[in-house]
Amino acid sequence: MDTHVRLFYKYCQFLNKKRQIMSKILCVLYDDPVSGHPKTYARDDIPRLERYPDGQTLPTPKKIDFRPGELLGSVSGELGLRKFLESLGHQLVVTSDKDGPQSVFEKELPDAEIVISQPFWPAYLTAARIAQAPKLKLAITAGIGSDHVDLQAAMERKITVAEVTWCNSLSVSEHAVMMILALVRNYIPSYQWVVKGGWNIADCVERSYDLEGMNVGTVASGRIGLAVLKRLKPFDVKLHYTDRHRLPESVEKELGLTYHPDVESLVKVCDVISIHCPLHPETEHMFNDQLIGRMKRGSYIVNTARGKICDRDAIARALKSGQLAGYAGDVWFPQPPPKDHPWRTMPHHGMTPHTSGTSLSAQARYAAGVREILECWFEKRPIRSEYLIVDGGKLAGTGAHSYSAGNATGGSEEAAKFKTVK
Repeated sequence: MDTHVRLFYKYCQFLNKKRQIMSKILCVLYDDPVSGHPKTYARDDIPRLERYPDGQTLPTPKKIDFRPGELLGSVSGELGLRKFLESLGHQLVVTSDKDGPQSVFEKELPDAEIVISQPFWPAYLTAARIAQAPKLKLAITAGIGSDHVDLQAAMERKITVAEVTWCNSLSVSEHAVMMILALVRNYIPSYQWVVKGGWNIADCVERSYDLEGMNVGTVASGRIGLAVLKRLKPFDVKLHYTDRHRLPESVEKELGLTYHPDVESLVKVCDVISIHCPLHPETEHMFNDQLIGRMKRGSYIVNTARGKICDRDAIARALKSGQLAGYAGDVWFPQPPPKDHPWRTMPHHGMTPHTSGTSLSAQARYAAGVREILECWFEKRPIRSEYLIVDGGKLAGTGAHSYSAGNATGGSEEAAKFKTVK
């Protein structure tokens, strides 16, 4: 065989092999800023961390193609993945259009082998969508919390589900403490008086109290819940918690914690409740009219876990009646919420878009974690157990510790009613 023919033949074999290994990765991220992707940033760098409080190392990809502190979680940021994935011959599709049958997400889904989504702008992987995706093998959460995936359907299809455990836990805990203080001290209305040109001190303080001496409790004491309890201890409050996994006695003693065997016992004694449990069928609509009715009148709820843990209309009713003095959080259902969602207009709220876990600091960690997971996947190396939620048809790793089998995505089709808030 002529040398040129042999070389051409080998080249064709190479191209065929490359076509065979090529995968489509479908990535859903939130929209860029209305002013466009940033060209400059408020700070020149972010602190360099190596380990989390329990000793777990931060994500350890072989390489990253971004500068920590950049906006990576929006469409133009692409989680810093395009160069890496295309160098391996894979196709990366990035979109923010995720809801409804005509969305880019649904049109691209049938050929996708990997879906990457965020809790902040979730592409709900319902059983129906999973059925439309025969090639889907891996669903990655760029962040923590994989309830936007029907975990039961993923188990039945043996789809691997992974998230970047720890990546933004401390980010969320800081946000929760900020919201507790903002509610109790009536910060937002006071700020608004300044913006309006006023100096209305009486209006500002008529709902303002000291946090000191209050009973504050967390629903769950995992990475985020425990971090909140640690950050609140210096405020000289009485700390309480409930969790299906009780903390060691040494931790309870160090922080002065009172353990409650169930949420009903917890809410009866607390002035402030901060929610940090995962969303699964057992926690869906946990805070309903009945449970809120058992709370002290004038209590506060902060929810940085998942919106669906609270009954939407029960929260609005309790604020209107005065049973709750305030409600704050950054989690909604669905996400994004319709323009007429009652949490936008209910009294005494401190709601924000889902931003607690997507600070620029956190984005550097979850983007690196997604890259680490992808490197392991393509190189057929084991994914860290702490990143695994579903593996081999069952809950695994962190998923086995934190989640229950079942589906919590029901009703997410309501998100199709909403596209962009103008």
